Amino acid sequence: MARKISWIFCALLGIALLAAGCNNAQKEATEAAINAAQAAINAAQGDAAKYVPDQLQAAQTALQSAKDAVAKGDYETALSSAKDAATKAKELAAAAAAKRDEWTKDWADMSATMPKSLDQIKAKLGAYSHGAHMPAGMDKTKLADAQTQYDQLKQTWADASSAASQGNLGDAINKLTGAKDTIAKLKEMLGIKS
Repeated sequence: MARKISWIFCALLGIALLAAGCNNAQKEATEAAINAAQAAINAAQGDAAKYVPDQLQAAQTALQSAKDAVAKGDYETALSSAKDAATKAKELAAAAAAKRDEWTKDWADMSATMPKSLDQIKAKLGAYSHGAHMPAGMDKTKLADAQTQYDQLKQTWADASSAASQGNLGDAINKLTGAKDTIAKLKEMLGIKS
């Protein structure tokens, strides 16, 4: 009987050691995957925070899920979350570069058209203020309103230009949201043919 118990004990000890060895290997693989995902996120973080902050947040959330699962000893979930975080991190660099290119193009377009439009509006406002014949439906009240809108647009353009010169193209473009519509309406009201 003692021999049988000894044999059972040895078998159980062997199974426990095998399970511990497998568990330890799984833990090491998961931690390596988490470290790789963390490194990939860190590498892309600068541009990603500036251009695609939502995607950066998603990658960081996936990474945190992996870390939380490791803390609970759930290595299968942790490994899956770490792989998800790594995939999201790889996508960050490409998404940030695409957004940067898009904003650069948008800003170049705005930089080419906005000053020209503002100059056209200013010239018409000046002409009407000095007695030029106003278009049908235009009166002094509407002219004063148009002047106010022009002054606001000029300030918005100055703020956007300042943001762009500091490298904040997203902020610059956001500042000009709605400016195109306002300019189009002002041009129409003032009789400017684009």
